[in-house]
Amino acid sequence: MFENVKSEDKGEYTIVSLRGQFIGGDETDKLRSTLTGIAEKEQNRALVDMEKVSYLNSTALGVLISAHAKFNKSNGRIALCNISENIENIFVITKLTLVFEIFDSMEEAVKSMSQS
Repeated sequence: MFENVKSEDKGEYTIVSLRGQFIGGDETDKLRSTLTGIAEKEQNRALVDMEKVSYLNSTALGVLISAHAKFNKSNGRIALCNISENIENIFVITKLTLVFEIFDSMEEAVKSMSQS
């Protein structure tokens, strides 16, 4: 069984790589705890790589929205990258593209994280 959520500390920020479906089970709980842990750190910037995410339900979206609020409250930053067209449509329909920083590639996201 592969791991749905992996995090890699890069010093200035943490890359959180997601994989598979996020439908409100253990994988979503792991995402919540991972993002909460990063938000509470001194270097509280996260880059969420969603390249291998095949599905997100409303529970998983809620986890991302809640994490965004935690990062903002602690002057942190969270950004998303490599979102598939299907999942991007969810963000567009729910107007979450206005809330989240979304980058087409990891390179763009890393460059942005390093500048701020």
